[in-house]
Amino acid sequence: MTTEAPVNNDPRRTTGEQHRDHRDVTGGWLRPAVFGVTDGLVSNTSLIAGVAGAHVSAHNVILTGLAGLAAGAFSMATGEYVSVASQTELTRAEIEIEKAEIRRFPKGEEAELAAIYVGRGVEPAVAKEVARQLSKDPEQAWRVHAREELGVDPDDLPSPWTAAGSSFVAFALGAFLPLLPYLLGETSLAVSVVLAGAALFGAGAAVSRFTNRGWLYSGGRQLVLGAAAAAVTYLIGSAVGS
Repeated sequence: MTTEAPVNNDPRRTTGEQHRDHRDVTGGWLRPAVFGVTDGLVSNTSLIAGVAGAHVSAHNVILTGLAGLAAGAFSMATGEYVSVASQTELTRAEIEIEKAEIRRFPKGEEAELAAIYVGRGVEPAVAKEVARQLSKDPEQAWRVHAREELGVDPDDLPSPWTAAGSSFVAFALGAFLPLLPYLLGETSLAVSVVLAGAALFGAGAAVSRFTNRGWLYSGGRQLVLGAAAAAVTYLIGSAVGS
């Protein structure tokens, strides 16, 4: 008695395709987190360097650094919340317009959807049939139009709270690092700058995991830009202080 092996109809086995899960690129947390930690490092290091360049006491440097951390974190979070919320509200308003158009002119919107597929290389007859089937369900139709015409996924819009929270925490963390040596009793700006520089390079290198850039290039770019900002503010502080 022989047994037949189960048939696997998965086309990926025959084509050799290796399936993998993609990373979340629409969650709304990566950009504010990367921008927040980088901005926190650059702005507070530059602020501390500018004040230290005026040869003030370590107490004044700490006070300035804490003020910069708090003000910057709340400012970044507020800006991210307002910008993402405004963009989401605009997107939802456009979706409502699209829903109304589908209700008023269903055949015209169906033809418009078919024309989109034809423009992407689908045969006219096939495109017309696909558009007809997708337009049967109004709830599905407006979602398809939102994706095809507006270029957004209505079921995965970025959250303003996620953006604000990520930005706040990331900025505070980045701004805290150059302040840490002073809080531990260090009075030399060099220690703070070296720590911040290492963190900037590390942040840039970490970002390269989400992009196609090499870690050395990404880290070096962050370090050079941050060092330039700190150097300029130190010179300004030195000039005003003297």
